[in-house]
Amino acid sequence: MKPGMKRTALWFTAPFQVETRQEEVDPPRPGEARVDSLVSAISPGSEMLFYRGEFPEDIPLDAGLAALKGRAAYPLKYGYSLVGRVSGLGSGDSADWMGRLVFAFQPHHSQFNAPLESLMPLPEGFSAEQAVFLPNMETAINFVQDGAPLIGEQVVVFGQGIVGLLTTALLSQFPLASLLTLDRYPLRRQAALQCGATACFDPAEVGSLERLHACLPDGADLVYELSGSPAALDQAIAVTGFSGRVVIGSWYGQKRLSLNLGGAFHRSRIRLLSSQVSTLAPELSGRWSKQRRFDLAWEMLRIINPVRFVTHRFPMEQAAEAYRLVIDSPQDTIQVLIDYA
Repeated sequence: MKPGMKRTALWFTAPFQVETRQEEVDPPRPGEARVDSLVSAISPGSEMLFYRGEFPEDIPLDAGLAALKGRAAYPLKYGYSLVGRVSGLGSGDSADWMGRLVFAFQPHHSQFNAPLESLMPLPEGFSAEQAVFLPNMETAINFVQDGAPLIGEQVVVFGQGIVGLLTTALLSQFPLASLLTLDRYPLRRQAALQCGATACFDPAEVGSLERLHACLPDGADLVYELSGSPAALDQAIAVTGFSGRVVIGSWYGQKRLSLNLGGAFHRSRIRLLSSQVSTLAPELSGRWSKQRRFDLAWEMLRIINPVRFVTHRFPMEQAAEAYRLVIDSPQDTIQVLIDYA
């Protein structure tokens, strides 16, 4: 790679504003690869907090990812799901890497250099579109492991965005008594049924929460709050039975809420579990590692095939339209991709 080569990078410059910029990229150093981007995924959860300006400013973008260790303040680059092809190597690095498809936790940009150890070669037979779902699948696996569903349990999932759908798809493989889901949008409710949900309710529809409660006369054993809406946490607690557990996977950013903890909750021994994919639950760390979880995520991607949830693709030059679509038309979107070809 010659000095002075340019790449196109996506920057968040202010709430509801993104722009593409041309940046100079140095040649890869020893131990690094240059990757030409093929596709990246827009996260409709955490990434939208940065788009809307609702992110907490007292934490790094993501302390667990080398590409996102900067301070959370505009202007910033964000994104963590990108697939590309290795097109250059640092001096002395193995030529076996050349031409390989790789996954990287990187923001949206058309080219980048990254340490070889941070890149994950795609397993045999995987397309770039399949692999771009790796972070969300790992997140869904983390939620399922933290919730630890048992045979015959009644399980409820609030929110059927892409992470909620993948979580539902994983849970459907357990011998549960029922798997009930909630989402405001018909497109996502239909996708939830395709993923194996017993039923999917519209939480905004009059009487729907009452019908949900009627399906669970003794309350749910396990509830997941994955909607990103703080108000849904109150609803999740209300539907949970005695000694049940609520896994909170949503990141609310700066959004606050008041919880009703003075009624049945006080005597119900309900457990609220914070779940986030950056770490492993301590009780699993004796036998599980991040690598083992990634290996499982690849396997589950083969089985579930989430490419069917891609609703829109945009070229990098139209990224601003992509973000507006996710915000303005959530009823029409599940997973939006940025193409670099």
